[in-house]
Amino acid sequence: MRHIGEFELQRVVESEEPLIAPDNFFPESTPDVFAEHAHWLQPRYVDPVSGKLVICVQSYIVRTPRHIIVVDACVGNDKERAVFPQWHHQQSNYLADLAAAGVRPEQVDFVMCTHLHTDHVGWNTRLLDGRWVPTFPNARYIFARDEYRQAEAQMRLDASAGHPQAFADSVLPVMEAGQAVLVDNDHEIDHGVWLEPAPGHTPGNVVVNLTSGGDSAVLSGDVIHHPVQLLRPEWSSRACEDRPQSRRTRRDFIERYADTDTLIAPAHFPSPSLGYIIGQDDHFGYRDA
Repeated sequence: MRHIGEFELQRVVESEEPLIAPDNFFPESTPDVFAEHAHWLQPRYVDPVSGKLVICVQSYIVRTPRHIIVVDACVGNDKERAVFPQWHHQQSNYLADLAAAGVRPEQVDFVMCTHLHTDHVGWNTRLLDGRWVPTFPNARYIFARDEYRQAEAQMRLDASAGHPQAFADSVLPVMEAGQAVLVDNDHEIDHGVWLEPAPGHTPGNVVVNLTSGGDSAVLSGDVIHHPVQLLRPEWSSRACEDRPQSRRTRRDFIERYADTDTLIAPAHFPSPSLGYIIGQDDHFGYRDA
């Protein structure tokens, strides 16, 4: 657990494993970068046996003096994900791990998804008697309005595609239950907890800022997927819907927070995930918190 002034920040990890080959995820990647920096990329960030990128899928729990907030809801259990075989009908211990972190679903006040991709919305819902119902029965689910509308439009075009499928089983049931709130991209969830636009990965992608007692942190979602992008900010992932905009957003983010005291909480960096962006000669690096 990490303290940000009066706030508490905690991770709940759903999965962490070598998941995908670098060139499958970053189309512009080159092996020489991974070879040159193998001394710190391996084995934590890149598996030396398979050569795959190590990817963590996790939620962040934010406790303020007033509220409990879950940011990003991972993949979920029992979901039909044939497009993503590694997550198809997954059975994880997420709810047990959430309980071990001291949080029961009914205690959560807000659920916030930085964007509406498959690995950020799954635990919005759970399967109960053959129906998808909100996992967090007393929570308001915060969705950026621009992101919701774009994801809804994509579902109408092709409901069988990977992310639209997740929208159908992990977002729409929340809306139908009356627990969803559509907000602007700069919405304040609680005093000192607010959204900020970070487009590119998706059109309505946001980050979540935390400020309390002179401390600050930013939950960066998928602005940066993997630490290798600190070496090559120009590398956008195949999952980025607007790669040029994603590059610009990522570069601006890195330059804004490099060599500052702002704690970075990325969605997918391997454990312990939390850290600080640092300048290193002609590129950037990462220092654990």
